[in-house]
Amino acid sequence: MRVVAIRPLLNENLLEMSVDTRSTKGLFLGMQYPQEIPGVTNSDFLKAAMNARLEKPIKLFQFIKQMEGAIKELEMKPDLSHRFLNDGFSGGEKKRNEILQMKMIKPKFAILDEIDSGLDVDALKIVGENVDAMRSPDFGAIIITHYERLLDYIKPDFTHVLMNGKVVRSGGIELMEKIDQEGY
Repeated sequence: MRVVAIRPLLNENLLEMSVDTRSTKGLFLGMQYPQEIPGVTNSDFLKAAMNARLEKPIKLFQFIKQMEGAIKELEMKPDLSHRFLNDGFSGGEKKRNEILQMKMIKPKFAILDEIDSGLDVDALKIVGENVDAMRSPDFGAIIITHYERLLDYIKPDFTHVLMNGKVVRSGGIELMEKIDQEGY
């Protein structure tokens, strides 16, 4: 993923913006531990989030078609749209649901915090391939992970090692492979 894709956010202080302003400008945050929100369905949440970024509200049929397609690509249960947001979801379902949100909202830039945490081998592949499929000149991401295995499915342009809040080493995928083999 390329950082250059965040052009709408250049020269703006994200820390001075409210969370909803950051979101409408195209920033997405995928959490290590997504929150459960009982009482709000996935479809209501996603439609509201999408409409907040669109000039005209998305038509219902178009929304349903997009959501059904994304659910299928992520190999999720078809009743997902009617379930409450992450309520009673397994860890893997929560992570897939975060990627579903990202696919539907189509942000300009995402920060994905340990989206591989707690995923089984099959879910890791599905999540990784869906994130990598978003690769484009209009989308960039910072993907935070402690394990090289996620990078079997997401091919980064750059790898950075962060220690004590500072980047201490940078390189390509070979840097992550070396760390995975030899340690820090």
